[in-house]
Amino acid sequence: MRAVAAFDFDGTLVERDSLLPFLQRVCGTRAVVRALALESPRLVGLAGGGDRDLLKARLFGRLLAGRRVVDLDRVVRDYAEHVTARRIRSDMLDVVEWHRREGHELVIVSASPELYLVPIGRLLGFDAVLGTRLEVDDGRLTGRLTGRNVRGPEKVVRLRGHVGEGPLRLWVYGDSGGDRELLALADVATRVTRRRLPPPPQSPPTSMTGDGDPAATSPGDRPASPPTRPSPPRGPEPGSAA
Repeated sequence: MRAVAAFDFDGTLVERDSLLPFLQRVCGTRAVVRALALESPRLVGLAGGGDRDLLKARLFGRLLAGRRVVDLDRVVRDYAEHVTARRIRSDMLDVVEWHRREGHELVIVSASPELYLVPIGRLLGFDAVLGTRLEVDDGRLTGRLTGRNVRGPEKVVRLRGHVGEGPLRLWVYGDSGGDRELLALADVATRVTRRRLPPPPQSPPTSMTGDGDPAATSPGDRPASPPTRPSPPRGPEPGSAA
């Protein structure tokens, strides 16, 4: 049976938001503050995911529209190296390594842009990154999204599109309301808070299930049925970090 561990990014693998620090590196703090101030009236009464998606798209339009993707390569590379070296939670790194040792496929599912999440995922050794996609036309960012903001139900849509059909054992880690539907999909769901997660097990437990098979344990001491190694990976899809 294929085994997949899916991780949210902001607030889960890293403690805080990753988008605004990236935009500051690209555009400068003053430009980001000005864009937020111009869009602040739209923050009043912000209630639904659709409104949040619109606000995000308008920020991208103000700050990124017209920029050549090739000109952002250095900023993206430096930001990815900075995040992986300094901002990833150490307890979550332990969880990621536990899943890697177990042979589970590692996937990031996040509303943050694939523009910088893909290189971060590659540096962390993830198999795929499913993030928000920015539209590119003739080598330049348009400021619009390709597809939907990957939040709420869209996380489920993207993950299902990635894993396809067939038997699956799914672990999910998330921290917010935007992860609710994805957490509900999991066989083993972990709501991440600011508190450190317990260390993952260092070796398979020796207790046996009623079938005589070893009983597996997931990080945080949540019970889980014995996972098996995933099928051989398919060719990388768009948005894959591998």
